[in-house]
Amino acid sequence: MKVKICGLTCLEDAMLAVEAGASALGFIFHPASKRYITPAEVGKITPMIPSTVTTVGVFVDALREEILRTVRDSGVQSAQVHGQQRAEDLQSYPFPVYKGFRVSPSFDVSVLSRYSLPLFLLDTFVEGVHGGTGRTFDWTVAARAARYGRIMLAGGITSGNVLVAIEQARPYAVDVNSGVEAEVGRKDRAKIKALFAAIRAAGAEEGKENRCLF
Repeated sequence: MKVKICGLTCLEDAMLAVEAGASALGFIFHPASKRYITPAEVGKITPMIPSTVTTVGVFVDALREEILRTVRDSGVQSAQVHGQQRAEDLQSYPFPVYKGFRVSPSFDVSVLSRYSLPLFLLDTFVEGVHGGTGRTFDWTVAARAARYGRIMLAGGITSGNVLVAIEQARPYAVDVNSGVEAEVGRKDRAKIKALFAAIRAAGAEEGKENRCLF
């Protein structure tokens, strides 16, 4: 089990996640997000992150040129994309790229078969919002989706429900944002510690030497 802490907006919170055992750190480059952070600001954080932790830039309906430029300027190692991208739009990047899907009651897991990607993120569908909603969905959908590749589970995960999420979804990784926040954009030390304690209690935590997402 790998853990990505997303929606980070400062070095202090990024290092808190690293110390707790995060496999990946997510920085949101979608200007409409309340957790938006500029590439320049992230560029001051990434040199401080150990190589054993993957840094991820989160994009919504961004063009290829924007993604390439932002990854270069921020120093992140990979991209998580949301929106209307076709499978061919996500090929031939010089770094790992994976796609997020919002799961509604009518979501068809077979859509993942159109993409050849190292990972898929499944999050809760909320109209007009791409992530960070704090709402869960039917986690058995993620278990069914795993036939098409590695699944990262997102949407309302906290220390209180992560064990159930792992049991029902059997994901490759979990993505936690609002579930470990003190307020929007700032993380809570106690909540992060509780999350990782719950994962360790389930015997699902990876060793620190194998923390990278990819």
